[in-house]
Amino acid sequence: MDMSKMATKPLKPAAFHILLALAGQDSHGYGVMQTVREQSGGRVPIQTGSFYRHLTGLIEDGLVSESPGPKEAEDPRRGIYYHLTARGRQTLDREREYLGDVVAALDRVRPRKATS
Repeated sequence: MDMSKMATKPLKPAAFHILLALAGQDSHGYGVMQTVREQSGGRVPIQTGSFYRHLTGLIEDGLVSESPGPKEAEDPRRGIYYHLTARGRQTLDREREYLGDVVAALDRVRPRKATS
């Protein structure tokens, strides 16, 4: 395994899903939370307070930035949109690689199903 992979800890599930939610398009906070719930099948419980704590950390780390949002936004009250930065996309790509390694390791130790 590449030493640079080992130096970075995997993302927490909420942070991973927030980045994943922003990978397709910029969105406002409520939209990101809804996407996280949908993408995780409800397995990543995210409440408003914890969502904004995670989001603040992602912004401070340079993985997400604020953006004004599209002019044709469906709801003008949702003024702040969030955008996945280039660094955020690199982090998401690194996480994909890490998760691929985890799945490969599981496949190597998974007991073979008995055939009848």
